[in-house]
Amino acid sequence: MRAAGDDTEGVQLRGIVVVLWRAGLRISEALALHETDLDPDRGSLLVRHGKGDKRREVGMDRWAWAHLDPWLGLRKELPAGRLFCIVRGPTRGRPCATAGVRAQLHRAAAVAGVRRRFAPHQLRHAHAVEMSREGISLLVIQRQLGHADLAITSRYLRGIDNTEIIAAVHKRPAPMVPADPPDRASPLKRSSRPQCGRSSARPQPAAGLRAR
Repeated sequence: MRAAGDDTEGVQLRGIVVVLWRAGLRISEALALHETDLDPDRGSLLVRHGKGDKRREVGMDRWAWAHLDPWLGLRKELPAGRLFCIVRGPTRGRPCATAGVRAQLHRAAAVAGVRRRFAPHQLRHAHAVEMSREGISLLVIQRQLGHADLAITSRYLRGIDNTEIIAAVHKRPAPMVPADPPDRASPLKRSSRPQCGRSSARPQPAAGLRAR
């Protein structure tokens, strides 16, 4: 985020990163937000036209609101309209073009030393993985991201590595069903069931031989 710069465009770009990362919005959803779609008191953002033209309300944490606040202060000096907009020239206040924002994000990623190709959607994936690591239920993550199918949300969580999976399973509590080993001091009871490696059937004499 520091690589975005400190000028007006940079402050706005940091605000876009915050909304993509900490609210998990698609870039099209973020750029379609209006100033009136934000409710800082409740910590919510209203997505009016999500994928499939579906409307939903999402949450955003206090840290994110604090980092979005500098842009909100600058936004008040521009004509009313979209939350993220053109900041200079005769078209100031008008919506940002998606291609232009993508180019800004790519340049900022390069300045930050990101060697792999950066895509804004990666911030949405990071949002899902971080929420899962924090113990938030899959259903809540699904609603936050606006997925119609829970299987899509599950695919977002493939970023969790094997080390985390092993650690999570290793910390599981003991089973609720009693499964303690028998008391070694007590004699074992005879069982009528066949033992492992021993057959309960009596051996048959070899063919052609009579038992004597």
